[in-house]
Amino acid sequence: MTNKLPGWDDTIVALATPPGVGAIGVLRLSGQEAIAIANALFPSKDLSVQPTHTLHVGLLKEGSAILDEAVISLFRAPRSYTGEDVAEISCHGSPFVLQQVMDACIRRGARPARAGEFTQRAFLNGRLDLAQAEAVADLIASNTLSSQRAALHTMRGGFSEKLGSLREQLIRFSALVELELDFSQEDVEFADRKQFYELVQALSRETSQLIQSFRLGNVIKNGVSVAIIGKPNAGKSTLLNTLLNENRALVSDIPGTTRDTIEEVLNIDGILFRLIDTAGIREHTSDIIESAGMQRSLEKMKQADLVLYLFDAEEMKPEVGRMKSEMETQQLNFLLVANKIDRFGEEKARAKFGEFDKMVFIAAKEHLHTEVLKERMVDTVLQGTVQAESTVVTNARHYHALKEVEKSLADIREGLDKKIPGDLLALDIRRCLHYLGEITGEITNEDQLDYIFSKFCIGK
Repeated sequence: MTNKLPGWDDTIVALATPPGVGAIGVLRLSGQEAIAIANALFPSKDLSVQPTHTLHVGLLKEGSAILDEAVISLFRAPRSYTGEDVAEISCHGSPFVLQQVMDACIRRGARPARAGEFTQRAFLNGRLDLAQAEAVADLIASNTLSSQRAALHTMRGGFSEKLGSLREQLIRFSALVELELDFSQEDVEFADRKQFYELVQALSRETSQLIQSFRLGNVIKNGVSVAIIGKPNAGKSTLLNTLLNENRALVSDIPGTTRDTIEEVLNIDGILFRLIDTAGIREHTSDIIESAGMQRSLEKMKQADLVLYLFDAEEMKPEVGRMKSEMETQQLNFLLVANKIDRFGEEKARAKFGEFDKMVFIAAKEHLHTEVLKERMVDTVLQGTVQAESTVVTNARHYHALKEVEKSLADIREGLDKKIPGDLLALDIRRCLHYLGEITGEITNEDQLDYIFSKFCIGK
């Protein structure tokens, strides 16, 4: 267990349900006095003698004043979320009633919990490691099936299990190398260097896979920004409305109708796409407002995770080719979308632009092939599917620690190639173990913990 922090022995209380009016509101108490404080407000039954994982219905009273009729759930240490005694009070969801009950708990010795303090105590008491604790916050914030799956996988220990396996194998060889230092005068080797080299190679491959998964993890966690760009009247606003299945953007035959960017969110196969309908891009305009809108369009294009370059199927092929080359030069992730094929003819459009890769042919107004476009958008950003059992890195802190692990493994491999002494090799191994331990919390400090858990919501 990590060293105790200030306020560690306090009993804490917080509202565990969202603020506002609801059918039920839950107050959570955790600490040595949690059950005693709940018992002092619950004259219906002596909670101090009740077994763990039981529910009790009755009146909450402070003195002679009735506060509410509630259900109290008891969880005795260590079989609770925090590893401490926990009492959860389920009241009617009036903010006034909940505040009264919370004030009564505070008057009896509890203090308001800090953000993330319940989960922080779960970590400090060994109920969760740090990666699992952070996944709790990710699960609360998840808003798609993919983000939910990734968070659940980590919270249930999938990521930690993989890291633990890497760390355990490295520790075993580290111990043998360290043992050699005790017999340095005898020039013996307990660690088989060939076997160790093969292990380092395997660990490097697994670490590299985890690092590469961060691109996918970032998409899962934060969504994908998609800039819809093209000339005026290419059908950008129509495409936005079609994808959203609602009239969100103003559509007109007058060029330059869209003067500013319009942003909407679309969930496709569990991935959030933030669609940005931009002002039309053309070489010359005397309209100052339209010109400013075009400049924003170009900025959005450069910042986007995916660019949909929408053009009329009647567009000249060289112009589309120039735009494609420009996006490739800027190393943008893009799809070329030929629109209005219902008017031009789908076969003609395919014959005209078929040699271009990353092409999709649609008629946005007629909803023709827009489902194909959605599939291509998902394939382009995911480059595969997300399975419940997949280990995907979604946390930037984990990503940066893994990059350090990768560097350390490279140093170990180089050291083995150069046959450096065991004491120098041991330093590289310790550094690698340090960064692996940082992810799961074997290696941490108070400031780091405070920063991580301060980003949690109050009551969790």
